[in-house]
Amino acid sequence: MNQLKGTGVALVTPFNEDYSIDFAGLKRLIDFVIAGGVDYLVVLGTTGETVTLSSSEKKEVLGKCLEFNANRVPVVYGIGGNNTHAVVEEIKATDFDGITAILSVSPYYNKPSQAGIIAHFQAVADASPVPVILYNIPGRTMSNMTAETTLTLAQHSNIIGMKEASGNLEQCMRIASEMPKDFLLISGDDLMTKAMLSIGGSGIISVLANALPETFQTLCHAEHESQLKAAFSLIKLNELMYQEGNPVGIKNLLKHLGICGDQVRLPMLRATESLNSRIKAELDSMN
Repeated sequence: MNQLKGTGVALVTPFNEDYSIDFAGLKRLIDFVIAGGVDYLVVLGTTGETVTLSSSEKKEVLGKCLEFNANRVPVVYGIGGNNTHAVVEEIKATDFDGITAILSVSPYYNKPSQAGIIAHFQAVADASPVPVILYNIPGRTMSNMTAETTLTLAQHSNIIGMKEASGNLEQCMRIASEMPKDFLLISGDDLMTKAMLSIGGSGIISVLANALPETFQTLCHAEHESQLKAAFSLIKLNELMYQEGNPVGIKNLLKHLGICGDQVRLPMLRATESLNSRIKAELDSMN
């Protein structure tokens, strides 16, 4: 799975003013991030506002992403949920031609036990015809996957990695110290990327790489001093990305770059004028 090391970009789903999908904007975005050096695309993760898309829209977005990518970089597809049976059925109904792996979030809202999380992901991995990357994000799911749970699941032959967004470096270190040699420990937090790489992580699945792919190419592949400079350059902008929810901030940033508009679907709202101004000012200062 060396092809999934480095920067994966968690693509936004651009919308037109009437909330329909902006496929022209999606093509511009994919061309932009690939030209900027990202190593792979992540289609329909949390940043893609997947929960607001219908089943037919998700199929259409996936198809267009594969078409626009034209086999230039690997594609990871988001399939997850808190109903194990429904996730397995979605996997069975999906055409995986052109998909390298799936990214599957830990079950949310239900707050299952660690044993329940393990059983859930074992069922997902058994059903999937492509490798599975786990996704731990307690801030959204309200339950943490412990290091022990991740290490247990890492023994499954079809589970190849973990996107860790717990913000707990000690937990990540415990995973890194005992994980299989070829297991991918992926940062789920842009600002944690350098720290994760330092303990044996393999890269990042990034929000900000939608707008700053070259910065993340440097962060993941350059020498130490350049990596640090790239990481420190993100501090102020990263904070703005989440003040009104994700992907509100990153879509606003993409608007300022002329790649796509900043429309989001309810219950999210596009950036307020105050946030819009602060994002624009920070972008100008970086340039």
